[in-house]
Amino acid sequence: MTSGPVTLRPEFLIRDTDQLRALFPPTHDIAVAKVLDRLDHHARAFLARSPFLCIGTQGPTGTADVSPSGDPPGFVRVLDDRTLAIPDRPGNNRLDTLANIVANPVVGLLFLIPGYDETLRVNGRASVTRDPDLLATLAVHDRRPTVAIVVAVDEVFLHCAKAFRRSRLWDPDARQDRAAMPSLVQMIQDQTTGAPTDPAEIALNDAALEDDYRRTMY
Repeated sequence: MTSGPVTLRPEFLIRDTDQLRALFPPTHDIAVAKVLDRLDHHARAFLARSPFLCIGTQGPTGTADVSPSGDPPGFVRVLDDRTLAIPDRPGNNRLDTLANIVANPVVGLLFLIPGYDETLRVNGRASVTRDPDLLATLAVHDRRPTVAIVVAVDEVFLHCAKAFRRSRLWDPDARQDRAAMPSLVQMIQDQTTGAPTDPAEIALNDAALEDDYRRTMY
């Protein structure tokens, strides 16, 4: 059952930062002071351990996007204390992130480490490069990425554990059964061409996706 569109009551909308700030107590001085303009030794150590990040971008018309990226720990290379390089691994070739960066270089990065409740946030300006010398340093199993994202760092700061502790993200007791929802192939087919109902056909489609993962990840 679907409901109609929600109408937000205009008298409760926040329309400027003064209104917003009035609803909250002042931030702690340390929350302001912790923002750095370069990668210190703690940030570098965090990056060396991180196998996963989310990158937020924005297109030329203001359309926002957040995309995940993952590889072995330390896959993001620190080129200097204000520059990062992120390899672009094979995907579905939608190129949402890359196209957005070409149109609008402003990016936000969130780095995670499994088991850590803290995260590292990096904000900056990105470029897409096909420089062969850089791509060679980002190869996995002798396969170079087609391009890399190079981020000029503007802001770096560590983020506290509250969100992860509230969500119990790493807690084994909070893990959910993946079988509670259909497979990825089933859901996408249901959203597009229509999902099959024959269990044998579903199994074949799921196996084909797993085979594609094995063949194309690097």
